[in-house]
Amino acid sequence: MLIGEVARRSGVSARMLRHYESLGLVRPSGRTGSNYREYSGGDIQRIFQIESLRSLGLSLREIGRALDDPGFTPSALVGDLIRQTRERIAAETELLTRLSRIDAAEPGGWKDVLQVVALLQALGSKSAGARQRAALSSADEVPVPVEALVEAVLSEPDPHVAGALRWALARSDDGGPALLAQGLGSPVAAVRERAVRSLAELPGEEATARLRDALAHPDAVARGYAALALGTRGVADAVPTLIDMIVEGRNDTDAADALSVLACDTATADRIATGLVDRLTHDTTEQPARGRLTQALAGIPGTTASRALAELSHDEDRAVALTAAYVLRLREAR
Repeated sequence: MLIGEVARRSGVSARMLRHYESLGLVRPSGRTGSNYREYSGGDIQRIFQIESLRSLGLSLREIGRALDDPGFTPSALVGDLIRQTRERIAAETELLTRLSRIDAAEPGGWKDVLQVVALLQALGSKSAGARQRAALSSADEVPVPVEALVEAVLSEPDPHVAGALRWALARSDDGGPALLAQGLGSPVAAVRERAVRSLAELPGEEATARLRDALAHPDAVARGYAALALGTRGVADAVPTLIDMIVEGRNDTDAADALSVLACDTATADRIATGLVDRLTHDTTEQPARGRLTQALAGIPGTTASRALAELSHDEDRAVALTAAYVLRLREAR
């Protein structure tokens, strides 16, 4: 078969076939009387083998080794190809993400594009100062897309930079709460904590709804930060978690303060007092926790809390009794 026919049937151009010949990859087995290249069935089969290996990403040099070296083992080469392909996909994915974020910023011209690129690069800088400056400047005329801010805040270990990123996120457009909520599903505890703390600083009903959802999270730290934030927002759903925090001694002072904020409503105050007393009378509640619960009752107004403190002033646990009596005297003095 002549080279033109081979090119037509194989899809490999005549020029490429000549290139393969110059590299010694495939040589036509014969020549016609007019000295034209003539390819045998075996030659054509080798051409298809070359093209198959090219489709896997092998270089022509690697293909020559694979086809001609009897001792060649493909496992190492295939492993290298897998690694290279993953690296290439990661680089392309990163580029696609960056382009998408630039597009989301809706730049008006190349100057705006360059400004967004500079901010994105600064957010990924190794310098905490550079990351913080990028966060603080992200509310300028061409803001950083919310996706980039969320990614940055979820990965930021420096507390000062994280604070600046949360500030920038709170000033950004909608979309932050949903993206941060995805961070609550991370297997990394630090990422979950950053997600819920960032949600706590976002205003609006959507952020509040996401914090409500976090009250059922299996991570106690995430539940705690959500409850503290909801307490300051006047959401009574946080009461059981806040009481649990007092019993367990996790941010118990902050939890007691949050309960006192929620107790400004009479019905909620009675509910909180009842919840604290229930835990005080529970058989498994140990002495340190009973002391913290008694102190928490001090910040709860209303007759339910006062009656409970009066009873506790005669508690067999002397520390609890003294605390309750002292709190009662303060309440009577007010």
